[in-house]
Amino acid sequence: MPTEPEVVVVQGGVPSKVVWQVELIVGVITLGLGIALTFHPSTSLSVVCVFIGALLILGGIFHFIRALDHDEEHRAWVAIAGLLEVVIGVVMIRHLDLTKSAIGLLIGVVWIVQGIVALMGGIMGGAKSVRGWAIGFGLISLIAGIVVVSVPSSSVNALATLLGIWFIIMGLLELVGGFVLRSQLKKAGI
Repeated sequence: MPTEPEVVVVQGGVPSKVVWQVELIVGVITLGLGIALTFHPSTSLSVVCVFIGALLILGGIFHFIRALDHDEEHRAWVAIAGLLEVVIGVVMIRHLDLTKSAIGLLIGVVWIVQGIVALMGGIMGGAKSVRGWAIGFGLISLIAGIVVVSVPSSSVNALATLLGIWFIIMGLLELVGGFVLRSQLKKAGI
């Protein structure tokens, strides 16, 4: 006797029975990262810096291998890029405090530029209601950027703690969402 095919509701190309489980896994991972970042920001940042350094070293080795290919048109430039990647990766791993400060400095500079652009946009045009928001955002971004650039190492630790708190909240919401979806699927008989 032929059996009736099982009806599976699909959400975004993934069967519903899997979606709630994936959401729980993502929630646990996000929650774990949040706890690690919140309670050990400096150590967590060090691990991130080591990973970035290792990726740069691996990318540099890949570029060296490409430079050995006789069909590569720009062998010298590829080799130079590989050398720079390896050196920067080693420096990032060897001098973690410098790497953290560089990350903080980069974040601060981006916020300063973003604040200046938003201020200019708010001052120079647009509707009055939008101008106020742009000027407010620009001032906040500019001030935050100046603070982060002034003390990049300490600022990165504070930012990591705030990001960790955000990850904890998001992880908990993912977990709740996964259990709610599971409950809805059970009610629907799926």
